[in-house]
Amino acid sequence: MLNILTSYRFSRYINSISLMLDICFLNSAYAVSLYLRYGNLSRFEESETRTIWLLANVLWVALVLYQDAYTFLRVERIETLLSRNLKVILTHIMVVALFIIVLNYDHMSRLHMLYFYLLFGGCIMLFRIALLKSLKYVRAKGYNFRRVLIVGTGEPAQKVSEVLESDLSFGYRLLGFFGDASIAQVSGERILGPLSDLEKFLQKNQVQEMYIALTSDKPEIIRQTIFLAEKYMVRIKFIPNFYSYTRGRHVSIDFYGHIPVLMVRKEPLESVANRLIKKLFDIVFSSMVILFLFSWLFPVLVVLVKLSSKGPVFFRQKRTGEDNQEFTCLKFRTMSVNDLSDELQATSADPRITGIGRFMRKTNLDELPQFFNVLSGSMSVVGPRPHMLKHTEQYAALIDNYLVRHFAKPGITGWAQVNGYRGETKELIDMQKRVEYDIWYIENWSFLFDLKIIWRTVWNMICGEKNAG
Repeated sequence: MLNILTSYRFSRYINSISLMLDICFLNSAYAVSLYLRYGNLSRFEESETRTIWLLANVLWVALVLYQDAYTFLRVERIETLLSRNLKVILTHIMVVALFIIVLNYDHMSRLHMLYFYLLFGGCIMLFRIALLKSLKYVRAKGYNFRRVLIVGTGEPAQKVSEVLESDLSFGYRLLGFFGDASIAQVSGERILGPLSDLEKFLQKNQVQEMYIALTSDKPEIIRQTIFLAEKYMVRIKFIPNFYSYTRGRHVSIDFYGHIPVLMVRKEPLESVANRLIKKLFDIVFSSMVILFLFSWLFPVLVVLVKLSSKGPVFFRQKRTGEDNQEFTCLKFRTMSVNDLSDELQATSADPRITGIGRFMRKTNLDELPQFFNVLSGSMSVVGPRPHMLKHTEQYAALIDNYLVRHFAKPGITGWAQVNGYRGETKELIDMQKRVEYDIWYIENWSFLFDLKIIWRTVWNMICGEKNAG
């Protein structure tokens, strides 16, 4: 049965199928929410209820088509997919709420709408996860794959082949490379021949995609390759070579008139909407932590810090924040008072750390006062960890792209920290890896990604972290 099903190109119909199922979910959720609220469906006879129902349907179709919400990239992470759909759901909620207010629909039940969006949003998210998981499962089994060629044998060709073959669930079957064997940076036996043999191969083999990884100083060869690809109905994708002058892993493109302008780093948090979402979450989450956790835990920690050694309860230190600006970072004091705290990094067996301080550092409890930094706007809940000024100066001179991590607000926790890169940096490579994770976070931010990092942080606090010190 699986062989029969996967022989068809269902990916061509995913948009239509997804849209029809979305409409089914929406209408089912609307009906069920009415029943949950009133115990029957009689309210559907009211004009207000029918108007909002019609608006919800039309608006959802318009939003998903406009936002291209049904694009399932083969190499896409689930968090990115869910983040795109979450934005559509939130936009839908805001527009419907605005209509209810403007039209003065006083009889529309808030509880009914709450039930509706909880049911509808849950169905949409679960469906997207199930669909993406199903597609990846089918592709991992060797079905629904795309047969691809790479034109070029240099570093860009090697890099794209590594990505395409890194995960079977991406569904790519690399047939090989065409290009100059004398400058090849790929395995020799995978080179199918020089470019002059490309047309013969296309005549005899079914190829669906072709990745052109040639340098831009070969325009005639590239034009000829495009001509052959279109002649044999092969879709073309270009792999520009940015490796020689940038380490950016994401490139975004804008058009200035008809001129394409490439930017070497995509930053989702440059979007006003994304910054607003992150800011609202920071305020709400920090307020909840302060009200429900800090309010009763604070007196306990104050007493413990005071009993551990003489000195203030809080440790204040100048650190580097967003746009390389200084700010005062708050922590519970975990060391005995000393003159080297702004210069000497703490080590795992540092004699300056008190007994209770070691426990607090191990469980991240010493970072709790930084939620006040979040409320003041100098930090975020999630982001690259801020370093003391001397470290910023030191590592900026040693690591070329170190300061890129300051494109975003520093965080109480971060992607590098939940992946083990926290605490003492014994070797330069430790800081280089931390910077890599921080930049990856900046380039791949999403609201769901932040939630994932927070969850992993809490889990690490419960289990303990070997790198905490």
